[in-house]
Amino acid sequence: MCYIVLLSTTSERDLSLTSSDLVRFSRKLPEIADAAQLLYPHRWDIGSKTGCGCTFRHAMDASLGFGEPVDWYPEDSEKLEATLAIIRVVRQLLEEGAKVDCIDVWNHQESFPAAGAELTVDLTVVADREFRFFENHHFRFKLSR
Repeated sequence: MCYIVLLSTTSERDLSLTSSDLVRFSRKLPEIADAAQLLYPHRWDIGSKTGCGCTFRHAMDASLGFGEPVDWYPEDSEKLEATLAIIRVVRQLLEEGAKVDCIDVWNHQESFPAAGAELTVDLTVVADREFRFFENHHFRFKLSR
C-alpha cells in the first residue's frame, strides 16, 4: 500500500517544471474517489522518488501536530527534502495569490473519511521544516496577512 498525495490549485502554472529526483508533479491523477474532494480546477498527483507519496514526511495522527524533526525520532533526510520541496511550491502558489488544497490518503481506501479529515494550514504560522502530511487528511493552505 502507498500514500497518494494530490494537490489542486487555481494557478495555471505548470508544476511539472518544479519536478526533481525527489518530487514529481504529474497531471495524470490516479483513479480514486478521493480526487473528487479536490477543490480547484488545476489538479496534480505528487509522487516521490518511489513514484508514490511514501517518501514524504508523514504522521498517522494529526494530534501530533506540525513540528521540526527531533533527535529522538530520526527521519530520513530525503523525506524531509522532498517534503520541503512540496511546501515551497505551495507557499509560492499562495504568495502568487492562488488557492491551494491537498489530500493525503492510502491508495486502498474507497472513499475519503468525512469526520475530522479537514485541516487548514496557515503557512504564516507553520514553518516549512515543520510541515508534514497527516494520513487521510484534506489540507487547505493559506497565508494570513
